[in-house]
Amino acid sequence: MELNQKELDPLEAEAPEEDQSTIKAQAEVGPSSARKKVKLALDDVEPGDDTNDYGRYSRVSKELPQGVSSKMLYKDVVRIALPAFIEFILTQATSMADMIMVGRLGPQAIAAVGLTTQPKFLLMTMFMALNVGATALIARAKGAGDRERANLILRQAVLLTAALSLIAAVIGFVYSEALVRFMGADEEQVLADATVYLQIQMAGFVFLALTSTFTAALRGSGNTLIAMIYNLISNGVNVWFNYLLIYGKFGFPRWEVAGASLATVIGQTVAFLLALIVVLCGRFYVHLRLRAGFKPDYKVIKSMVYIGLPAMFEQLLMRVGVIIYVKAVAALGTLAYATHQIGMNIQALSFMNGQAFSVSATSLVGQSLGKKRPDMAQAYARRTRILGMIISIGLGVAFFFYGKPIVAWYSDDPEVIALGANILKLVALTQPLQSSQFILAGALRGAGDTQSVAFITLITVLLIRPGLALLFIHKLGWGLMGAWYALVTDQIVRSALVLLRYNSGKWKSIRV
Repeated sequence: MELNQKELDPLEAEAPEEDQSTIKAQAEVGPSSARKKVKLALDDVEPGDDTNDYGRYSRVSKELPQGVSSKMLYKDVVRIALPAFIEFILTQATSMADMIMVGRLGPQAIAAVGLTTQPKFLLMTMFMALNVGATALIARAKGAGDRERANLILRQAVLLTAALSLIAAVIGFVYSEALVRFMGADEEQVLADATVYLQIQMAGFVFLALTSTFTAALRGSGNTLIAMIYNLISNGVNVWFNYLLIYGKFGFPRWEVAGASLATVIGQTVAFLLALIVVLCGRFYVHLRLRAGFKPDYKVIKSMVYIGLPAMFEQLLMRVGVIIYVKAVAALGTLAYATHQIGMNIQALSFMNGQAFSVSATSLVGQSLGKKRPDMAQAYARRTRILGMIISIGLGVAFFFYGKPIVAWYSDDPEVIALGANILKLVALTQPLQSSQFILAGALRGAGDTQSVAFITLITVLLIRPGLALLFIHKLGWGLMGAWYALVTDQIVRSALVLLRYNSGKWKSIRV
């Protein structure tokens, strides 16, 4: 099952037809020829400097700069978020299709695949953290009009990602069986399937890591459309090979769980090749120039680590907490864990809303602060949050009233369907809070305020969620629903803490 992650001045051919009137010619700095630029409201705002605070020290301000309307800001938010939203939704639909296809093999197959998720995420923490730093720094470089620095940051990110992901891939491959056994795989068939699945994932791990870095760089410059395109192509490849390799169609071998893993790696490889072509071609703001070399630039690396290190600790702490949580659920048995995996897979669909608008918040907040206009950063974040909230309410209604038919896509077991539907009612109630949390955390990361996000994660995911899960499951005997009560509590507390940090306004003054 595949994990995936346009630019604010895309090529004219890539802009929506109705926006053609807003496009004007602009000579590009670099080797490529003249290109077209889609204007942001931010482009017409006077740059700030250290003598003007522009709302830097105010907690909440709804005033907009002269000549900037709320409609213009909403349009900028949607221009970045919409391609990411489509990409994430269809990517998660691919993941759901994966799970549904694997689900036809039985609960043991679902459990086997689910047990590999956290070890894979754990091994991804290092380069995921670097991607947070790369996105924030590239967004600031673009806001400051420094394309040369943006491309230097890209090269440094590629260098570090390649090295770290290779080390992680070797570790993950060698210790695959130990990792899934640690996650609670005790049935012989589940252990065997999970081990093979994780080993195949590790074989394509470097391609996955580099693709995520290319995508992070493109999104930092505001380019979400091109990332959407190559990821959707790879998703289509993934689903097609799922059909061929899981069930052995059209003369292909029937490899079942192993086939699902290989199909994912094939899709990831396609995404890598397409993303590599994009960053090498020089037609977009970020351009990977191989002739410039990959000599380490320790000043850039230090800046990336300054932002990325708290993000790495955040991810590590999150994984530790989630692993404790997952192990508590796995102890309930294969059927309960399979139901839990179905609930998590469906809940992940709702994450796509928050994540898409989080991309917009990160890019626009980073560019606004790069231009030293914290007032614009706050204005963009507020409108991003409003749009995300509207969609989250719609998703919540669907999950609450249509839980049973949705779960029935995965399994025909009456017990799984009934329990899964109850879980989706809880998922529905958390939607508005969850959306706000994702978006405001993205705004904080765009500002470089990764330390506060990491601290909030420490409190909620490492302490509250697993602690309450162990209490509710083992002490109070609430079973699988107890695990989900713990998850909901985690979401509520985390959302409140992220909102408090954002409202403090301290993120506006962070220097990177």
